Amino acid sequence: MEKHRCGWCVGDALYEAYHDAEWGVPVYDDETLFEFLILETFQAGLSWITILRKRENFRNAFDNFDYKKIARYQQDKIDTLLQDAGIIRNKLKIHATITNAQAFMEVQKEFGSFSNYIWGFVDGKPIKNNLKHYKEAPATTPLSDALSKDLKKRGFKFVGSTVVYAHMQATGMVNDHEVNCFRYQEV
Repeated sequence: MEKHRCGWCVGDALYEAYHDAEWGVPVYDDETLFEFLILETFQAGLSWITILRKRENFRNAFDNFDYKKIARYQQDKIDTLLQDAGIIRNKLKIHATITNAQAFMEVQKEFGSFSNYIWGFVDGKPIKNNLKHYKEAPATTPLSDALSKDLKKRGFKFVGSTVVYAHMQATGMVNDHEVNCFRYQEV
């Protein structure tokens, strides 16, 4: 019998694999949280499938999302990134990635880990929504508004409430799988 999946991913093998294995699974390690944060910031204004198709290119271009390295990028590396057709060559987003890596490490210093910080907004456990159809999911919530505001206060860029809510969905802080999706109970 065919598994029921959330409607947004059906019909694209890459989307379905991402949905089945990663989307909505609670992430508590800083490396993965940083990767998703960067991918989400690059997605701003674009479709997620565009970013997903370029994910390996991003991984290669940004030193496997090593925030300690990214925080030290100089102009020569920025110039190389701006020439890399495999990623989104947006100067503001590339600069924001460097800024965000630096801010990420400041948060780690203050909270012990970025995970401690971000999961503190949901008391350490996922919010489980009850969506019958993926289109019922909000683009933002008061919680994503608050988290976005706090990230911006800490110097993060491209972290509007919509980007933050997408990050919360991707990293399992909120379970927005459709209730009849096979992953809803699993995550």
